[in-house]
Amino acid sequence: MRTVQLRRYKVAPGRMEAWVGEWRDRVRPLREAHGFEVAGAWVAEGSDEFVWVIAHDGSGTFEEADAAYYASPERVALDPDPARHLVEVRTDFVHEVT
Repeated sequence: MRTVQLRRYKVAPGRMEAWVGEWRDRVRPLREAHGFEVAGAWVAEGSDEFVWVIAHDGSGTFEEADAAYYASPERVALDPDPARHLVEVRTDFVHEVT
């Protein structure tokens, strides 16, 4: 079953460019290598908000796949941790309205 999550991050002031670069070059490819699909990502103009949509439809639950991603040697090896740019993280599971 395909599960979709909306992720909203508040990025520390002055760090958006660094965050986006690390997310694009390190986080996104690693997520995709672990079976996630990035449906899109946006920066809210005039704010410190970064929004992205991620989906998973592999075996097991989204939560299991997410835990495996964070526990993977590749994610653990991300140093410095890209999350250092974030001051708030909000996530919600969403479903498509047709």
